Formats: sequence, structure tokens, C-alpha cells
Amino acid sequence: MNASLTAVGKRVKLSDIAHKSGVSVSTVSLVLRNKPGIPPETRQRVLKAAQELGYRPKKSAAHSQLALVQLHNLGLVVKSEPGLAPQANPFYSHVLAGIEEACRQKRINLLYATLLVDEMNHPVEVPRLLLEESTDGLLVVGALVNGALAPVLEQKAVPIVLVDAYALSGRYDAVVSDNVGGACQAVSYLIERGHRHIGLLGSCPDAYPSLRERRQGYIQALQERGVAKTYFADCTPKKETAFEAATLLLSQHPQVTAIFGCNDEVALAAMRAAQALGRQVPEELSVIGFDDIDLAQHVTPPLTTLCVDKVAMGRRAVQLLINRVEFPDAEPATLVLHPCLIERESVSTRT
Repeated sequence: MNASLTAVGKRVKLSDIAHKSGVSVSTVSLVLRNKPGIPPETRQRVLKAAQELGYRPKKSAAHSQLALVQLHNLGLVVKSEPGLAPQANPFYSHVLAGIEEACRQKRINLLYATLLVDEMNHPVEVPRLLLEESTDGLLVVGALVNGALAPVLEQKAVPIVLVDAYALSGRYDAVVSDNVGGACQAVSYLIERGHRHIGLLGSCPDAYPSLRERRQGYIQALQERGVAKTYFADCTPKKETAFEAATLLLSQHPQVTAIFGCNDEVALAAMRAAQALGRQVPEELSVIGFDDIDLAQHVTPPLTTLCVDKVAMGRRAVQLLINRVEFPDAEPATLVLHPCLIERESVSTRT
């Protein structure tokens, strides 16, 4: 059943029925589309309210109009690290810009909440927005759906899209980067330029899934190119810990001629560590990153990196959510964005 309703000379919003029946807009949408999971007494109350208002289904609404009617309020939950607002995050600030742009174009209201996480991106507390029934859909940005967060999301009756986020259980639509392929491309690029002793900085075996995937890409590239030696500088993907790990790696293994940083922040830390040890970049140490944050092109030398279209990631997430509203019974979809290599001046060729 189409959830857009009409009466003579008047168009009805889902919020009208929600107000009269005392339930959320998302619950009204599920009832009118005859979806399972709604208590019988709630279903009857919603149907009775619609009948008493005297409205009938509007059968001529186009799919795009239906999506806009149903997706009035979009909830955006983005990870927040201690001491760093999401808008200041060099990666997620651009993702948020893409989400906001798409919502403006689609005339969707955006409700915003932060999700405090620890250094491993595990949620510390559940924001109030997730406990309320004020949204018609949710975007979860940059967090690992586990612990207390997982059961909350699994009980939500609205569509959910993960954006550079991962779930240990449940079935969700998602927009992510091709982390394995991008890392493999980065390390292969170093190998093609003659490097055989290449370090990996900014991951660990139990790291956030995207970082584990980049670790996998590093190993895959070495294996495919016949390079046997690996150098792991395990640490969290933060500049402080990365500086210490890079310093230790270069001190213990002076034969290392290149470092792949699992993100640009740790790659820049590797450059500072090399310079502190008296090694010139790129003449004595080549460095490549991942993400292409704004600072990457403004350091000396400018950082070679893999560019992720972060704004597109946000825009695509909104579109994926609209698609889920239009086609609620479709199989979960994962949209993978392939990064592209940005060659600057931090990598030299070994002869």
C-alpha cells in the first residue's frame, strides 16, 4: 500500500496519522505498507486513525515522491572521539558535507547526534536520538556496531545505512571504501618503484575493520609481487602513537625504505619521525598514505596517497537510504567506492 494519502483538495502527511494514533511516523509507514513486526493493537490503532481521518491511498505517487514523503526526518549518528568534534575530523567532515548536501537537495530534515567511541572505535554510550522514534531513517557514520549499540539498531523499525561503518551482526546497507584494493594498489606502487623493504604503519590485528582490510591489502600486494619480508609498526591510527611506532620501526629496521600509512594522519607522522631521525623524505624514505585529507597536499613534501571520494560517500549513503525506503524488501546492498592514486612528491624510485 502506498503511504501517501489524499482527501478531496488536501494532501495528508504521515505525521497527521502519527499524531492522531500516538505513534511514530516510521511506525505509520510500516503499518500502511503492511510490514511485519508491528503489535496487532498498534496496527489497528493506526488503521483506525487513517480511516477516521477519511483519507484513502494515493495510488499515482511516483517512487521518488514516495521516498520523499516517507523520509521526512533522517537521523545522522556520527562517531565522536574524545577531544575532536566530528566536523573537525579530516575524513568525516567531508562525508558529513556530502550527507548535508544530499539532504538539502531532497528536502530531508537532518537530525544530528554524536556517538562517543574509544580508541578502537567501539561505542562508549548510545545517543538519545537512537532511543527515540523521531526519525524515518538512520545513517551511522564511522562506528563499529557492537556492544550496546547492536541491539538498539536491530530493534529499530526504520531503514539504516552504515557509512564507513561496520556491523558484527545484522543485515544493513552500507557505503564503504575498497580498503583491500586501495592498500594493494598503494603497496604495489611502492614495489614498482623498486622498494622491497616496506613498512605498514597504523593498524593492528584487532583494529577497526577498514584498517584490518588495509593490512590485508598490504600483505596481498607483497605476496603477489614476491616480496617476502613484512614490517609491521602496529599502533592505533593516531599521529601521537604513529610517531612513536614509526620511530621504533625505522630505528630497529634501518633497511626499510618505504612506509605505507593506513591513513594520511599516520603517514604524515611517519614523515615527521623520519625527519627527526635525520632521514630525508623521499630521498631516504618514501611514504604513501590513504584517504587524501586536506593537509596531505600542504605538507613538505606533499604526500602521495589514495584518494577516497568522501563527499560522494555521504551523498551515496543518502541515496542508498532512499532506495531502501522505496524497496524495503530488497536484499541488503554494500556500495564500494574505489580510491584513486594521487601522485605527489613523497615517493622516490629506488635504483
